[in-house]
Amino acid sequence: MTIKFKPLADRVIIEPVAAEQKTASGIFIPDTAKEKPLQGTIMAVGLGKKDEPMTLKKGDSVLYGQYAGTEIKIEGKNYLIMRESDVYGIF
Repeated sequence: MTIKFKPLADRVIIEPVAAEQKTASGIFIPDTAKEKPLQGTIMAVGLGKKDEPMTLKKGDSVLYGQYAGTEIKIEGKNYLIMRESDVYGIF
């Protein structure tokens, strides 16, 4: 899916993976106890900075910090926007 939002400079838009709905043993997890996902898919990337080109590209599956980014809503869906440096790595 393509979003109609272009991040600036070294920022990326990430669609987080869905949080686990139940444990391995089958117990359902209430919304208040769910852990924030730390993985997601890059949906859009900025052009980078003058002396730092972007490494990430649209479609990359990435791992990021627990408190990284800012939650935003675009076209009715929740995403995270963060700097490329807040992303730990690519799967």
